[in-house]
Formats: sequence, C-alpha cells, structure tokens
Amino acid sequence: MTSFRFVHTADIHLDSPLKGLAGHEGRAAERIRTATREAFDNLVGQVIDEEASFFIIAGDLYDGDWRDYQTGLFFVRQMGRLAKAHIPAFVLYGNHDAESQITRRLALPENVKAFATRRPETFELKQLGVALHGHSFRQRDIADNLVPAYPEPIAKMFNIGVLHTGLGGMGGHANYAPCTLDDLVNKGYDYWALGHVHQRSILHERPHVVFPGNLQGRHIRETGPKGASLITVDEGEVTDLVPLHADVVRWAFVSISVDGCDRTVDVIDRVRDAVEETVSRDADGRLLACRIEINGRTEIHGQLLASREHLLAEARAAALGLGEEAAWVERVVVATEPVLDPATLRAREDALGDLQRMLGDASEDAALLEQLNADIGELVHKLPYEVRADAEDAVLKAAINGDYAGLIREASGYLTARITAEGQ
Repeated sequence: MTSFRFVHTADIHLDSPLKGLAGHEGRAAERIRTATREAFDNLVGQVIDEEASFFIIAGDLYDGDWRDYQTGLFFVRQMGRLAKAHIPAFVLYGNHDAESQITRRLALPENVKAFATRRPETFELKQLGVALHGHSFRQRDIADNLVPAYPEPIAKMFNIGVLHTGLGGMGGHANYAPCTLDDLVNKGYDYWALGHVHQRSILHERPHVVFPGNLQGRHIRETGPKGASLITVDEGEVTDLVPLHADVVRWAFVSISVDGCDRTVDVIDRVRDAVEETVSRDADGRLLACRIEINGRTEIHGQLLASREHLLAEARAAALGLGEEAAWVERVVVATEPVLDPATLRAREDALGDLQRMLGDASEDAALLEQLNADIGELVHKLPYEVRADAEDAVLKAAINGDYAGLIREASGYLTARITAEGQ
C-alpha cells in the first residue's frame, strides 16, 4: 500500500431551494439562492488544490428531479475540472437522487463512476491499493439494511464502504437503508463513507465511520460550519481526518435576552449589537444567515408581539448596516414573557381579567375543542406535506398536531399581548 488522500462529501442537494427566501430580493438573498452551487464549486477547487487522489460523493448529490438540464450540466462541468486534474470521482445516489427520482440523465465524464442500483458494486484503484464498495438507491424509500449484501473486503487493499443511511434515525433523519454501527464496524472495511445525516460526525475510528455532514446549510436547523472531510491514509491506516469548509452561507441562531428593557429602542439596540457580534464571531468571512429570538421577561412584552414586522425590518436594517453581503436576517421570533403572569391577569377585576378567564375556560371546553377539530383539522389535512413537516409557528404546529387546547393557549397569549399593548 501507499500514501494518499481523498475527499468524502455527501448531501450536496444541488439547486435545493433554501427556505425563508420568499419575497426577498437583493444581493444577500440571491447569494443564498445560489449557495449550493457555489459551495460545490468551492469544494471541487479544494479537492484539486489538496491534490486528492480521488473524490467520493455518498448520496444526495441532487435534491430531487431536475427542473431542467442546467443542474446536470453544472455537475458535469465540475467533474470536468476534476478530469483535467486526473482525479476520479465516485458517486452513490441516495434517497433524494434515487434512480426513480431523477427522470433526466446526462452522460458522465469518464473519470466519474456511479455505483449500481440493483446490487452492490466495487471499483478498484489498483495503483493506490484501494477498493470502493457501494450500492446506490433504486428508489427513495429503501427500508432494507444494505450492508449484509456488500462484498467482503478485498485482501491487501484499503476497503471503503460508501453508504447512504439513516443509521437508526440519527438526528431525526428518515431511517433509510437502516443499519447499526456494529454492522459497519464488523464488515471488515477500513473506512465507511456515509451520507444522509447532515451533522458532521465521526462515529468510530479504526475502522473510521464518518458522516461529513451536508455541504451547505440550507435553513436554520443546519447551523454552523459545513463542508466535507479530507482523509489522509498512510500504509493502510487513516492518519488524519480534517474538515474542508466549503459553505458560502453560514446559518446561526441568535438568542437575545431583553430582561430589563422597558423601551422598544433598547431592544433594537440589543438586536443590532448581537448581529454585529455574531458576524464577527461566527461568519468566518461568509454571509451569515440568522434567526433572531428575543426572549426574557419585560414590561413591553405586548408591544414586542404586536410589532414583529417592525422588529424584523430593524433587524434587517442592522444587518445591511454591516454590508450588503455580511448578514441576512431570516426571521425574528418574539419569545418574551410578560412581567405579569397569566394567573395574575386572570385575577384582575376588569375586562382583561374577564378575557383571561374566558380563554382559560375555552381550552377545557370539550364541545369547542371538538368543533375546532372538525373545522381546523380538515384544513390542516389539506396542507402540503412540506408545510406540515417544516412548520415552526407555535399556533400552526399546535393545529397540525391536533393540540387544540394548546392552540387556544398560544392564540390567547398573543391576543392578550395585543390588547395590553394597545392599552399602553
């Protein structure tokens, strides 16, 4: 065996629509829209610069069927860059780019090898003493453990298993091609190049079992640095494994306490300071896409709830003040609490106290809850799957989950806050 380096990536999701951009314009929004392509372009450049011996894509290169051939042409163009540098690439198709998902196809350059979908396939790089074993998805919802059918390791070679798997549902991901860590460790391979789980994780060493994470964060649940893994092998042993950060947009969750604030202008000042600090600390020269959560107990809880649109505009203005491509605010969440707790409000002998008691009774009214289930439940079932799966608004989530008592509680908190704010 000899010494070599290779790059392992997965979950690129080329041309995936990043969430939270509807209706937004400007250079920052456009940068986010093209982020998956730019990140892949960056990664291919790093593969060439690092003089990697080969390149592995462990599933979900694409995000689903192509809208047109431009997605495929972009990938072929990038593989042409690798071909010019004499770097072979090995592609395994996962649930998002399964054979049944992609109706358009383009011939791939000769340096690109795609693993078969009907049975595991092995590719050998004899000059390096490397064997790569993989099994692409034929359809999206693979429910079987694919590992037992993978071939036995080839003696005196560095064996790499390429697999797209939920590995028991890690990180809340769908458990496609389920298997266990023991299945992988006991297979006898030297390295498992996994895909599907979007959080970078080294699950085992010698043999190495690795999720590189996705290449580019696409929404607020994919925060922090994103990229691929660069692996160094010396005489059949992994001697180094480091991340290659290729992302062009970095997502961050910014939590801001407004305890003690009694003026909206003070809250806005804290938002501005927090955005600036987060860009300085976390962006690493990239565009920072962030969600801001305002929390804490404050006298102006009602005012903040009633002025979320204004707060979002102020937050975006603060981001623009740092430069048009320094930061972009996806959403502002008001999660503050009133100084007066609900029990105190219910005890009041005025209209607000009457409203609190009425709303409290409503959440325990069986007939009302049944009526809400009949009316709202029917509407919820008509929502697209993506809307139901990705719902983040507390009221909408309660409706989707059939928690109508919770829906009333969430709505009553907002209603009380609006009334309180208007009375101040």
